[in-house]
Amino acid sequence: MASALDQAASLLKDRMRELDGERKKLERALANLTGGRVGRRGPGRPPGSGNAGTARRRSRRRNTRADQAVRLIKANPGITAADVAKKMGMKPNYLYRVLGGRQKEGRVKKSGRSYTAA
Repeated sequence: MASALDQAASLLKDRMRELDGERKKLERALANLTGGRVGRRGPGRPPGSGNAGTARRRSRRRNTRADQAVRLIKANPGITAADVAKKMGMKPNYLYRVLGGRQKEGRVKKSGRSYTAA
């Protein structure tokens, strides 16, 4: 009885080795077909799919609302954010946020309620 069990276990182990070899061949064939990718997408997230776990810096765009506001401030030194917003046709609360960023960059200066170009 023990020899029959040993023989069955041996047959199962042999078959598992055959299947492992076949699986490795199939994985190589799949890798050759897909260029190493296993699923539809490659490893990691595709470019432009949002924040991939690390903060990426965006390149600064030209001709944005912030740039328009800075140009208006240069043309009208001492103008208030509310006046800039009116001229641009936008709400002042958004512009205050934008101008805060331009202050940090050193592009505009605020004294009281008025802004001047730096």
